[in-house]
Amino acid sequence: MNILFLTENFPPETNASATRVYERAVYWAKWGHQVTVITCAPNFPGGKLHEGWKNRWRQEQMMDGIRVVRVKTFIAKNEGFLLRTLDFVSFMITATIAALREPKPDVVAATSPQFFAAVAGWMIGAMRKTPFVFELGDLWPRSIVAVGAMKDSPLIRALERLELFLYRKAECVTALTRTFRQDLIGRGIPAEKIAVVINGVDLPRYAPRERDEEMALTYDLTDKFVIGYVGTHGMAHGLINVLDAAELLKDEDRLRFILVGAGAERKMLEKEAAVRGLPNVVFIPSQPKERMPLVWSLCDVALVHLKNDPVFAEVIPSKIFEAMGMGLPLLCVSPRGEASFIIETDQAGLWVPAGDPPAFAAAARRLLDDVNLRTYHRDKSLAAAPEHSREKQAALMLRVLDLAAQRRGSECKGVDG
Repeated sequence: MNILFLTENFPPETNASATRVYERAVYWAKWGHQVTVITCAPNFPGGKLHEGWKNRWRQEQMMDGIRVVRVKTFIAKNEGFLLRTLDFVSFMITATIAALREPKPDVVAATSPQFFAAVAGWMIGAMRKTPFVFELGDLWPRSIVAVGAMKDSPLIRALERLELFLYRKAECVTALTRTFRQDLIGRGIPAEKIAVVINGVDLPRYAPRERDEEMALTYDLTDKFVIGYVGTHGMAHGLINVLDAAELLKDEDRLRFILVGAGAERKMLEKEAAVRGLPNVVFIPSQPKERMPLVWSLCDVALVHLKNDPVFAEVIPSKIFEAMGMGLPLLCVSPRGEASFIIETDQAGLWVPAGDPPAFAAAARRLLDDVNLRTYHRDKSLAAAPEHSREKQAALMLRVLDLAAQRRGSECKGVDG
C-alpha cells in the first residue's frame, strides 16, 4: 500500500504526535508498505529551527525506510493563537502543494491536534480522488478555549463547524481515546466510521535500566528520589501545580522533581521556581529522542500531569506508556478520566485529582517512603507495557488505512485498541 501521511511534527522533534507517527510508520515500512510523510523543518516547541536545519521549500530524506518530505512554513513559537494559526495555515498550503507533486497514494492520512493538517489531507484526497483518514489527536479548537488561549467566540464556533465538516468528509476517523469517539458520536458523526487507536510505547526502545550516573551527576540527582515530568511544558499541562506541591515538600531533601522539556510555560515556571526558592525542582532542557531512555533512567517515579479542566479528562498522554516500558511506577495528577482509568486498571501507580497540591504532595511522600508500594506499582507497570505496544497499534492503524483505501470506512468501528 502507498501511504501518504501529513503531520506538522516529526523527528527530530520529540512531542507525542511526532513520535507516534514516526514509530508506527517504521513498522509499516518494515512490513513492505511505501510510506511518505510530509512535514516541516523541525522547530517545535521553541519556534526556532533545530540546529543544522534550514526552512527550505522542499527537503527530502530517508529515515528508517520512510520517505520524509519537508516543506517551508511560517515558523512561530508555541505561544499565541494568531501566530500559531499562521504557522498551521502555511503548512496546510505548502503540504498540499507538495502532495500534488507526489505519485497518487492509495490513502492519505493527517493527524491533529493541528487540524489544518487535516484540511490539507481532505483537500489532497478530494483533488487526487483518494480516501482520507483523519487521526484525531485532540479536540481542537475546544482545547484552545480550555487552556484559556481564546474565549468562546464566533471564530471558535466557525472552527468547530470546519472540524465537523472534516469528520464527515473523512472515509474514517481514528480517535486516540474512546472518549473522543463518544464525543464525535454525540455530535452526529456515524459511529461506524470511527476507530480507536490509542498511544503506546515502542518496546525495543524503552526498557528498564540503571540510572545514568553521568547525567545524574550533572543535575545533582545522585542519591536523590526523583519524580520526573518529561514532555511539553504547555498551557494544557498546568505544571504550576508541580511547583505548588514542591513548595509543600521544600524541606524534604531526599526528594527532587525534575521537569524535562520545553514549551509555552517553561520560562514562567523557571522564574517562579527561582522566586519561591525551590531547591527541589530541577529543570532539564529538551533532549534528543535517542537520549529519552537516559532521561527516564533518572526517575524513580514518572509524573503524568494535566490541567484541571474537564476537557483534559479525555486525554491519554503518551508518556504513560514510555514510563511503563521503562518499568517505572506512575503518579498521575489529572482530572479523572482516560489517563487515570488506564493507570488504575493496570495498577501501574497512583492517581490524585488535578489542582490539589496537598494531595499531590501527600502522594509523592507516600511513594518516597513506601518501598513496597513502589515495587508493587513498578512491577504492574512493566507487566502492562506489552498491552500498549507501538507494534500492536501500528498494525491496528494499518488496518484502518487499508479499510479506508478500499472505501470500507464503515467497517472501521471494529478497530478498537
